Amino acid sequence: MARRRKFHKIPLFVTLVIALMLTGVAVVAVQTLMTRRDLARQASIAKSQSESVLAEKKAFITRLAPYAQTLHTQYHVLPSITLAQAILESDWGRSTLASEYHNLFGIKGSDPAKTKLLATKEYVNDQWVTVKARFAVYDSDVASMKAHALLFVNGTAWNKNQYAAVIAARDYKTAAQALKTAGYATDPDYPAKLISVVETYDLARYD
Repeated sequence: MARRRKFHKIPLFVTLVIALMLTGVAVVAVQTLMTRRDLARQASIAKSQSESVLAEKKAFITRLAPYAQTLHTQYHVLPSITLAQAILESDWGRSTLASEYHNLFGIKGSDPAKTKLLATKEYVNDQWVTVKARFAVYDSDVASMKAHALLFVNGTAWNKNQYAAVIAARDYKTAAQALKTAGYATDPDYPAKLISVVETYDLARYD
């Protein structure tokens, strides 16, 4: 006569613990799957946004480059410098000064009828400070670019040769340093920033 196999009854709390553990594993698996999907979606969005920004930057350069080259022929300002300054000074045309007043280069003025009083940052006594200054207002980006070239050609009211070294420069690195020496910007890192922009976006190909 065969013996009956005895089955031990599993305590209820053990059953509950096992059930909870299995449920927990399932929840973690679902959360992991959702996290992966979220990350993939975020990565896709980030990539799309990055591509959009790059397209906008390319369009900005492509739009300004032909006239920058024309100005080089007329006034001998390197296109790479014109483009790099426009990018750096206007934040790719997105600054208030650029988008509303077509001033791509942070050029200042004194005539209240042709300028706008705006806040700006200046590097004074080894620190950045916010000050109010009058900036020139232009009818178009092209007008701003021509005014920029003429500033280098004609200099300032107090020094007509102030930017002569910029005009004379035959490469963007020399021109970038000449701008700092001439006092175009108070930022001590201005030449390095210009050079970085030129090299990052290969602007020297327009020279």
